Amino acid sequence: MPYIVRLLGSDDLVLLDKVAPDVFDGPVDPSLAERFLADPRHHLAVAIHEGTVVGFASGVDYIHPDKPPELWINEVGVSEAHQRQGLGRSLLEVLFGAGRAAGCQAAWVLTDALNQPALGLYSSVGGTTPTGQPVMMEFHLASASGRPAEQNREETD
Repeated sequence: MPYIVRLLGSDDLVLLDKVAPDVFDGPVDPSLAERFLADPRHHLAVAIHEGTVVGFASGVDYIHPDKPPELWINEVGVSEAHQRQGLGRSLLEVLFGAGRAAGCQAAWVLTDALNQPALGLYSSVGGTTPTGQPVMMEFHLASASGRPAEQNREETD
């Protein structure tokens, strides 16, 4: 049976009931999935094989007061048993189509410099590495200062 690769809409929540265990980082939370699919700026492309989601690519289109719309690619995941069959590329192409439909002028993604499979995938769909060394900073929003709670406690002791 061939793969079906398509963008999910708000009426497609039921398709996330059957997902291969190694596609997402964890189990799909139905309430979060419903919120994600209900937001028109959130995009989820999936690859389905024999009724099971075996791959996905997610992204968010966004606007800024001084820049044209862009598509941020959050994550791409394909079940190990279904890798090396062009699914990642197909998923990204569907996601790019959603970005184009939303008026996005560019798309971007962050990955680890040592993640060779991801670098190969992104290059295969025309991705280029900008000059300069991107740096990702992470903020822990569970605390008021954006710093880990342990760090906040140490400063007040």
